[in-house]
Amino acid sequence: MAQISKPVVRVDVRNIGGIDEASVTLPDGVSILTGRNATNRTSFLQALMAGLGSRQSSLKGDAEEGEVALELGDETYTRTLQRRGDSVAFGGDPYLDDPELADLFAFLLENNEARRAVARGDDLREIIMRPIDTDSIDAEIRECKRERDDLESEIEKLDSLERDLPDLEADRREKVEELEAAQEELEAVREELDDLDAGVEESRTRKQEMEEAFQQVRDARSELDDLEFDLETERSTLSELKAEREELRETVEEAEEPEENADRLAGRIDELRRRKRSLDDDINELGSVIGFNEDMVDGSGIDIDVDEGASGDDPTAALTAGDQTVCWTCGSEVETDQIEATLDRLRELRSDKLDERNEIRAEIQELTDQQSSIREAKREIERTEERLDAVDEEIESTESRIADLEAQIESKADEIEELEEEAESIDVDGYDEALELHREANGIELRIERIEDEIDEIDDEIDEREAAIERREDLKAEREELAERLTELRTRVDRIEENAVEGFNEHMETVLDILEYENLDRIWIERRETEVREGRRKVTRTRFDLHIVRSSPDGTAYEDTVDHLSESEREVTGLVFALAGYLVHDVHETVPFVLLDSLEAIDSDRIARVVDYFRTHADYLVAALLPEDAAALSEEYAYIENID
Repeated sequence: MAQISKPVVRVDVRNIGGIDEASVTLPDGVSILTGRNATNRTSFLQALMAGLGSRQSSLKGDAEEGEVALELGDETYTRTLQRRGDSVAFGGDPYLDDPELADLFAFLLENNEARRAVARGDDLREIIMRPIDTDSIDAEIRECKRERDDLESEIEKLDSLERDLPDLEADRREKVEELEAAQEELEAVREELDDLDAGVEESRTRKQEMEEAFQQVRDARSELDDLEFDLETERSTLSELKAEREELRETVEEAEEPEENADRLAGRIDELRRRKRSLDDDINELGSVIGFNEDMVDGSGIDIDVDEGASGDDPTAALTAGDQTVCWTCGSEVETDQIEATLDRLRELRSDKLDERNEIRAEIQELTDQQSSIREAKREIERTEERLDAVDEEIESTESRIADLEAQIESKADEIEELEEEAESIDVDGYDEALELHREANGIELRIERIEDEIDEIDDEIDEREAAIERREDLKAEREELAERLTELRTRVDRIEENAVEGFNEHMETVLDILEYENLDRIWIERRETEVREGRRKVTRTRFDLHIVRSSPDGTAYEDTVDHLSESEREVTGLVFALAGYLVHDVHETVPFVLLDSLEAIDSDRIARVVDYFRTHADYLVAALLPEDAAALSEEYAYIENID
């Protein structure tokens, strides 16, 4: 099946690096910028990076502003650079909103951070893991833990309900027995009343009148019993509310005012973020300065006119001849070693600023967590105080209802006394005995009603508990799912690290096989744990160390360090490491470009193999090469000799 071609890319540049003005068209596939040093090839790559969104680009030394327009298919992307004092402000609408991933693993110029990290023998974990958002994973872990704790609390509650079921069933059996005994007792009293009624010689009217009087007494006593039950309930509620009020008061009194103020922390966090942004700018500027001066030292930089006393027709050769050179900033003669020493100090300064930025990131995270804790503590106190106010209102309302019930009970007791007096006034033979039996029957009936109500309440509670217990298995299943999710989240970063290391190692092994270095058997990354300081805390972190395995002339394998690699081997290793990052982090989904520069330390045949390997992983590969190196590459590539 034929490969679908990609649109050509047109890049218009003005005042970037050493370029006054230029327009270049790049086809899809491989484009080779071929020419001698100081022919603006690196400047063009920086301009292309700027159009794609990078800030690793420099403004032309004698210009106050510059711009890049990048046409890709039907879309046009722009980037503007404006000098503001000692810094350069970037604007426009570039291809990428966030260029960090591309800066690390797609824009592989000499000062590329991934390449330099390998050359210096740094811990490679920070480079590899920087694009990965572990904060969202941590937030998801916290949410899963909260849900799991809620489920465990609910399951424990259901276990408690199940443990209480035998006691409830025993209470029900006792109540049923008590009910049966009361019913038998009531039946005996009613039989006595029937016998007594049979012996009372009174008119039907008088007996009916007596029955109605007793019924009124029974009804009044039933109402009194309901009122007393309501009073008991309200008093129990009042007791619980007062206990809750005491607990709330103790909580409020014991709550300690946070030592730090959340707003003050916010100010500190903003200050740190501003410092981090400033460090980002400094790091970017230092990268550009270091890259520019490295190009000037090795003669690949822009062509700068020197004074008329400079020897020779080649300005670059004149500048770099012998142990002295003409400073391209002030024009005076300085020792070449002095410039190299200055560059070393600049590199060290950039490394220090990278370390400071990492420390600031850790401090920002620590302060943000502390700020969240303070705000949550304050919100908890506010909720407690609001609940305390509500409880005070409920206590006042409950006390009012209790007073009202006590008044009703007192009134009902007076009413019962009056009804009993009325019943006693009815003159019927055997009345005293009948009255006592009716009172006894009335008391038994009320007791039976209470027992029946209690049995109904126990039945409802048993039904509710049994229904809730049936949900327990579902909750346990949910808890198992959450436990698996937590395990997956906790190991996700580990798996990402393992997969990344595995991916890097696989790609480095593949490229080493392609490049065929005789005494370089293997380059691989080891993932190991180490204790580091993060802010004010010591934490365990993983570290990625680069290892090299060589073979001696007699075939014996031994381990070596990056420091002992040749310049060519270091450059290849750095390039392969960066490409592995391009693949492992799927950078092609973000930016379809790979840019290569400063490959002079690699021989031309191996450059050809590297380019051939890289081209299969990006829609557009643009490489800057010397003519003799470009000669070894395939004729099917596009070759660009003039940047104009």
